[in-house]
Amino acid sequence: MDLIAAIAERRILEAMERGEFDGLPGKGKPLDLSDEPSVPDELRLAYKVMRNAGYLPPELELHKEIVRVKDLVGAIENEGERRDRIKELNGKLLRFNIMRKRPVNLEGMPSWRDRVMEKLAR
Repeated sequence: MDLIAAIAERRILEAMERGEFDGLPGKGKPLDLSDEPSVPDELRLAYKVMRNAGYLPPELELHKEIVRVKDLVGAIENEGERRDRIKELNGKLLRFNIMRKRPVNLEGMPSWRDRVMEKLAR
């Protein structure tokens, strides 16, 4: 065992003796060892290979684009350009919903939630 591993092991054992690991969340429960619990079983291996190769699954790539466009919309002052980016964002959100087969949680986007609720109220 190299020196760093020996020091780490000793500190872990000392912390265990002091009881610093008692009462941690999940104590006594089995570990979730699956890499992607939200990914269907038939896609898990493919996603793992993609991740190891430095690629993101299409859903995560699209989610990154949504976040980028959302930030961009907040920074644009030109109303015409802002409207174009909002249309782009809506298209990406629609594609994202279709890919995920469930709706996006608007609670994480309060300004969008308010606009959707306003339109639904009309």
